Amino acid sequence: MKKVPTLDIRRYDTDREAFVAELGAAYREFGFCCISGHGIPKEAIDGAYDAFKRFFALPDEVKRKYHVPGGGGARGYTPFKVETAKDSKFADLKEFWHIGREIPRDSKFADVMPPNVWPGEVPDFKEKGYGIYEALDQLGARVLRALALHIDLPEHFFDDKIDSGNSILRPIHYPPIEQADVPNVRAGAHEDINFITLLVGASAAGLEVLTREGQWLPITTEGDAIVVNIGDMLQRLTNHVYPSTTHRVTNPQDDNARKPRYSVPFFLHPNPDVVLDVLPSCVTPDNPKRYAEPITAHEYLQERLREIKLI
Repeated sequence: MKKVPTLDIRRYDTDREAFVAELGAAYREFGFCCISGHGIPKEAIDGAYDAFKRFFALPDEVKRKYHVPGGGGARGYTPFKVETAKDSKFADLKEFWHIGREIPRDSKFADVMPPNVWPGEVPDFKEKGYGIYEALDQLGARVLRALALHIDLPEHFFDDKIDSGNSILRPIHYPPIEQADVPNVRAGAHEDINFITLLVGASAAGLEVLTREGQWLPITTEGDAIVVNIGDMLQRLTNHVYPSTTHRVTNPQDDNARKPRYSVPFFLHPNPDVVLDVLPSCVTPDNPKRYAEPITAHEYLQERLREIKLI
């Protein structure tokens, strides 16, 4: 049985060549890898989950105060059954919140990266939530350095392309499924839009990745491991050397269906003005250039948000 590997990122400093080779091989094969040894304290992760759970337990009318109409869900609260996987007839069985990067309001990206919204009912939501945002942002930058080396780019190639990235931390609540035979799933089969996604501390089974052979492979993590997968923007930039793999969150078939599920992915995005044009080093006779036209990260994001019915 194939398995998405778990690799200790501390080896990047002690055993770099082998670590980069193993990481690159995992991403070429699965588009996914589990990363351990990242140093994000368990207390920080548990504290953030606790604050998010307290928010989702609030009455519906209170949560809806933080829904930003016309904002495409970019900040604040998005209610249950709004987001719909591309080409799916049924909305996902989830509600979620978006935390974005805190940037100066005179930044050149201020018009496309709105200020954060914070729920007054959960006093430590901002501190706990933004703490995890920053920790995952820094871990993502480390993973991208290893990915750059694997495709013969300079180690810090991505650093100045993500330092003002329109990245999103998305606490998600999948409520208990009360009735049998619901046509909706918790999260329909999809690929992510961004550069890479870091999923920290998923509280229940359900995440599955589609292998090259067309089989659904459950991903389970051990210890402190964080699931990190490739998104469509990096797939495009690397001409599919790093594939953005289809994945889903299934509905449990047992008593776990009656339990809520919580999940906190961090979607690491490039800066809005980064041009997604295929890297010459990723074009070979066996892998000819797949995208003729470049597109900016912001334009690409808007295109995809329309497809999943967020704008």
